[in-house]
Amino acid sequence: MALRRATFRLYPNKQVSEMLHYHRQLHKDLYNAAVSNRITSYKKFGKSVSYFEQQNCLPDFKEVWIEYKEINSQALQATLKRVDFAFQRFFKGLAKYPRFKSIRHYSGWTYPSFTGWKVHSTGDKGYLELSKIGQIQMRGKARLWGHPKALDIVNRNGQWYASIVLEIDDTLLKNSRKTDNGVMAIDLGCNDAIAWTNGEENGLVAAPRFFRKAEQRNKQLGKAKRRKRAPNFKKKVKASIRWKKTQKLVSKLNRKVANQRQNFVHQETTRIISGNSTVVTEKLEVKNMSAKAKKGKRKKQKAGLNKSILDVGMGMIRDALKAKLSDIGGLFVEVPTRQVKPSQTCPKCGNQEKKSLAERTHVCHNCGYTQQRDIAAAEVMLLWYSNNLQGLGTSLSDVDDSSSTSNTSKRKNAGSMKQLGRAKRQKSQAPLGDVETPGSNEVSQG
Repeated sequence: MALRRATFRLYPNKQVSEMLHYHRQLHKDLYNAAVSNRITSYKKFGKSVSYFEQQNCLPDFKEVWIEYKEINSQALQATLKRVDFAFQRFFKGLAKYPRFKSIRHYSGWTYPSFTGWKVHSTGDKGYLELSKIGQIQMRGKARLWGHPKALDIVNRNGQWYASIVLEIDDTLLKNSRKTDNGVMAIDLGCNDAIAWTNGEENGLVAAPRFFRKAEQRNKQLGKAKRRKRAPNFKKKVKASIRWKKTQKLVSKLNRKVANQRQNFVHQETTRIISGNSTVVTEKLEVKNMSAKAKKGKRKKQKAGLNKSILDVGMGMIRDALKAKLSDIGGLFVEVPTRQVKPSQTCPKCGNQEKKSLAERTHVCHNCGYTQQRDIAAAEVMLLWYSNNLQGLGTSLSDVDDSSSTSNTSKRKNAGSMKQLGRAKRQKSQAPLGDVETPGSNEVSQG
């Protein structure tokens, strides 16, 4: 069995929408109460509060705050686990100290198991049934459908979404793996988003520049927003109605750009894996590439380059390829950039010469080979993978098999509902059922 996530847009009526906002408010208040309990207990009594202690207090808590009796108990436990997760990340140096959340920064809640909700769908549209809330029509389409295991209800930019974790049968997953056994090397860039080669054919995919096209409109809205009364929480100044209207337009524009980029990434990565089970690309550290320039180092030019890098969505393309290749049992290979230097290496003779970013054509002064710069880099990576690159060979330790779990073992674990369930079983020496849940603060695969 494999776990996959499918996200649907929800269309609640007015009454159900009010109930969704009400439940979201209750979960936010419980989150803040749990954070306050941990802080107060440590400051006043020097005692740390564990998740188990807070969970055991839930029955007494609901006797005082009777409105929480209407909420699914496991959903309340998942909210407390979110608090525990935030503190564990802080103690391991992975995040800042947990803070109280306003309703603006609390997206939704989680049903960690198949209780308190039902989904009536076969993967294409349908409706969702939430206990104590009602039925909600949903739109969307899942690539594969299986047995629902967990659910996230998320409010993003004023719209409601349901992110469902599905348990997919291995047979169904295997039947969906239909692709040719081709090998393709791709090079990601700012002028051309994707330069590809399979050894016989070459191609370029122009960068869509969604953010750049919307930048002028974004500046106009930003200027209009600065002319209106902005909120100041320290001085207790409320935002004006005009400021709120302009902010909605800014959010709508940013959401449109994000959706356009996500759609572009999905279409291009699907096209790539439709005929190739192996994809070779260079190892890119997008976070380091888009870091701010140091003082006195042409900060404006670096800021413009950072915008172009992030506008392409290089990290999104890489992650989407790894995920989709994992589904079809393919292979995702990252070429060691510092060792191979694809942009500086000639694919014909292996000679390396430094080039500036302004040089868009590869011209080898050793063998005379001429090619578009990004396509030449993709050819170098393909030759490196096939062990035919002059002067350099493939190292198996550099190959990333996306279908394996070797990379996940390197991450610092900060606790999950699955690990918590294992600890419970060890403590009570009796199985307590499945309490697995997806990620905490946003819709992401757990």
